[in-house]
Amino acid sequence: MNTIAILNHMGVFFKEEPIRELHKALENSGYEIVYPVDDKDLIKLLEMNPRICGVVFDWDTYSLDLCKRISDVNDRLPLYAFANEQSTLDISITDLRVNIHFFEYALGTAKDVALKMTQAVDDYKEAIMPPFTKALFKYVDEGKYTFCTPGHMGGTAFNKSPAGSIFYDFYGPNAFKADISISMPELGSLLDHSGPHKEAEEYIARTFNADRSYIVTNGTSTANKIVGMYSAPAGSTMLMDRNCHKSLTHLLMMSDITPIYFRPTRNAYGILGGIPQSEFSREVIVEKVAATPGAQMPNYAVVTNSTYDGLFYNTQYIKETLDTKFIHFDSAWVPYTNFNPIYEGKCGMSGEAMPGKVFYETQSTHKLLAAFSQASMIHVKGDIEEETFNEAFMMHTSTSPQYGIVASAEISAAMMRGNTGKKLIQDSIDRAIRFRKEIKRLRSQSGDSWFFDVWQPEDIETTECWKLDPKDTWHGFKDIDDDHMYLDPIKVTVLTPGMSQDGTLEQSGIPASIVAKYLDQEGIVVEKTGPYSMLFLFSIGIDKPKAMQLLRALAEFKRGYDLNLTVKRFLPSLYQEDPAFYKEMRVQELAQGIHDLTIKYQLPELMFKAFDVLPEMKMTPHKAWQEELRSNVEEVPLREMVDRISANMILPYPPGVPLVLPGEMVTTQSLPVLDFLEMLCEIGAHYPGFETDIHGLYQKEDGSYTVKVVKA
Repeated sequence: MNTIAILNHMGVFFKEEPIRELHKALENSGYEIVYPVDDKDLIKLLEMNPRICGVVFDWDTYSLDLCKRISDVNDRLPLYAFANEQSTLDISITDLRVNIHFFEYALGTAKDVALKMTQAVDDYKEAIMPPFTKALFKYVDEGKYTFCTPGHMGGTAFNKSPAGSIFYDFYGPNAFKADISISMPELGSLLDHSGPHKEAEEYIARTFNADRSYIVTNGTSTANKIVGMYSAPAGSTMLMDRNCHKSLTHLLMMSDITPIYFRPTRNAYGILGGIPQSEFSREVIVEKVAATPGAQMPNYAVVTNSTYDGLFYNTQYIKETLDTKFIHFDSAWVPYTNFNPIYEGKCGMSGEAMPGKVFYETQSTHKLLAAFSQASMIHVKGDIEEETFNEAFMMHTSTSPQYGIVASAEISAAMMRGNTGKKLIQDSIDRAIRFRKEIKRLRSQSGDSWFFDVWQPEDIETTECWKLDPKDTWHGFKDIDDDHMYLDPIKVTVLTPGMSQDGTLEQSGIPASIVAKYLDQEGIVVEKTGPYSMLFLFSIGIDKPKAMQLLRALAEFKRGYDLNLTVKRFLPSLYQEDPAFYKEMRVQELAQGIHDLTIKYQLPELMFKAFDVLPEMKMTPHKAWQEELRSNVEEVPLREMVDRISANMILPYPPGVPLVLPGEMVTTQSLPVLDFLEMLCEIGAHYPGFETDIHGLYQKEDGSYTVKVVKA
């Protein structure tokens, strides 16, 4: 960060000569100087180059208007305004949060001006860097000799081995110098929340509109367990979104909690819908408690917000309606909601605290903000017993945390502060909406041919989270509540041909799994693939070239498909799965073959039934897990699990949510669960390379599948 932008002032000698002197003085101080051609060019330069650390301009020419425009991009950036004796200061500048310094045009003062600019740049860097990261950088700069862990000693040990030296060179010295022991008192403690660690969590809480925040260094899977261990004592009952992340099932396996499930909807595309508003009412919860052996009125509830497909709830309604003390929003996929007004009222930290209630929001900072993998956060709004909560925190936190992960979580908060963070999120929203419109444009230009579609309302001219209106048909959900669910524009679901909005399967189709395989070999990874849908996440790391590359790849897929190229030529990585099987096959034959299997099994209806009729809970997940630990389980063929208690969680990807939980029994009423699993297995058996990853199913050498059940 050593670049200064100077807005040139040509044609006036008494102004231009001092600027020439300043240019030379700044270069001698190690700065790179760039000259935008005009104010518009300057703003674009600032938007695209965050390493610029200052702007020099003529106050007589640009004045307050330029300050406002720069502030919209970066409200902390140092500005240096040169003026003559007749210049006047617009008094309203005091109302604008802007870091401005004034100098006069004078010869012979360039060194002094450059020194003051360097001091301002240092202050700027100090202001934008958060507390823990500054302390960590300071520690690394001091270069202390340590006689404690970790054993690589700042990377020294790696450089004593040929393999280690290659590893060291790949990551670079600072990665190892910053990997230090918890024994360093000047950095405080993540476990005790002291020193710079405490300052970091306070900094994060202010940034994310929370009363208290915790940095979690091993993912939101762990964050969810921490919250659950504190909020749901053993022997209690909890309300849980059936479309939960498997980490919450693992919580149930770890602690003897009785679950009662919220029942979400889903549409024909397999897109996970929301929990109906009625499910949050006290009357419905009382009925479920009465129907669940061993259950009592719950005090803790978990809702996945947003869903994996980008649907937000009206969280204010849930907060006001749900009669539990603890309400936990598992928001792993949406850590950015506090930084754009379109998400107001749709996230856990929106609004104010409510007496007698505690709201949690667990976020995977690394998923859609900028942080290292496993960097996550717990945000709390309301009163908790912090010492007790911290015991739950320490149960799941290493006594040797990776400080790089801690710093990256804190830096992600620093990036979101002020206008800079708001602009990052707005740019993501804008880019996603432009991509959506481009897909629609290409589709309209395809005429009688086909092209991909986007799952969204017809009119997306307004930038918002689009409401799923009960009167609309585009979303495919039936009998939904009004003002309840909203689509996040950043989560883009692209649809492939083969299914209509109402779930009717057409005579021909292109399963999305084929498109996903093509994109993968083009270097583009799809986040989630459904039967005829693909989910793409437009995070702040997605820039225009990446969006254009995706568009190009989709257009290239259409071209290759229309030419009916061979699998060997069009999908070489798939061909390698089984060259004999795919030897003469063409892509249209492949697509139609998988589509015909979808028609045979009536996939939309089967999938709906599989997730609509829950297996019967015979024992809690905790008790089922204890049976497995005692080896009181056996493996049986998949079809023979009917009327047997499952010992494991069974979870197909996609959609990646539990279908059968430990302790549940598939009965004749819930047979669609088994039919759905067998259909997924059959597709993989017919077409090599299209096997579904199903957690809890074990494939044998003969291709058959078994499951673990509790011994009778």
